[in-house]
Amino acid sequence: MRLGVFTPTGNNGWIPSATSPQYMPSHELTTSVLTRAEGYGFDFALCMVKLKGFGGPTRFWDYTLETFTAMSAAAAVTEKINLYCSVGILSYHPAMVARMAATIDDVAPGRFGINIVTGWNRDEYTQMGLWPGDDYYRDRYDYATEYVTILKQLWEDGVSNFKGTYFQLDDCRLGPRPAHKIELVAAGSSERGRRFAAELTDFNFTDASSGVDGLVEANAALAAATARTGRDVKSLVLRMVILDDTDEGARKKVDYYNEGSDVEALAYMSGNYALDNANADASSQTFAEKYGHLKAVPGGGGLLAGSPATVAEEINKLARVEGTGGILMSFDDYHDGLDRFGQEVVPLLDFEPTFT
Repeated sequence: MRLGVFTPTGNNGWIPSATSPQYMPSHELTTSVLTRAEGYGFDFALCMVKLKGFGGPTRFWDYTLETFTAMSAAAAVTEKINLYCSVGILSYHPAMVARMAATIDDVAPGRFGINIVTGWNRDEYTQMGLWPGDDYYRDRYDYATEYVTILKQLWEDGVSNFKGTYFQLDDCRLGPRPAHKIELVAAGSSERGRRFAAELTDFNFTDASSGVDGLVEANAALAAATARTGRDVKSLVLRMVILDDTDEGARKKVDYYNEGSDVEALAYMSGNYALDNANADASSQTFAEKYGHLKAVPGGGGLLAGSPATVAEEINKLARVEGTGGILMSFDDYHDGLDRFGQEVVPLLDFEPTFT
């Protein structure tokens, strides 16, 4: 079982609120989070990609780091923790991503991976003239399939002559190739998204916000998809952690953060999610509804708010669900909150770090 930290590469992390802990992304913050997480036994870190924020009074995610450069810098100051950056596949050609990955693998041998982001936020790409049209919502996993096929050809063979609908390569070369496997992660709760993950990635990133029962259902659907591909793909489940001395104290923190909700940013976020409606079972529609309530911390199964004992108990329940490969934690407070998690929650977990 892997324990991960969702690195805060955007301002204020994952809470669009004026009353939650406020901070700007920086190399100093990133390295502080990763070195402390490594010391507490976290197995991996994953950082998001965001190319345009949601504004509002908090200017939520208007300030973000570029993931490959952020992770390459972090790779040089960490020793064991696995580092996964995210790529918006409309923004980088796969041949360039293959080369960047090979370079970072040289810095952090065997510790680098990529989260494939097919791109649900149209505004991020229209600002640069990169949006291919709204048919992309429907076809994005076909695009991603060609993209990842090229990555793997270059990493494995050092050459690709791929000819497809979206990419046509002519004796495209990569050297040196990565000396270690570059693991791939992809989100996706739709049938098409899980099929893509089962065919081409190592982990399926899932919110499973309906709790343990939702994770059981998600893992079963992933298992059915991998049974058809014959590959071993596990889920990575996301949870937000808000700690206090007592469960009641943690709930009061949630209420306080929600009092400062940036409703303007939340409405913009919800509207962008809602546009990704080509697949009725896509997670974008769930997120559109969740953030449409205009609460900075929506609650539900995706939230772990409580005392260290309560949070540890819930994480142990998730870890026992068959098919779970890792649990990715975000925090309201990446300073004291992360430290408290490492010192008071990690010792109560039923599993130990793997560092594989």
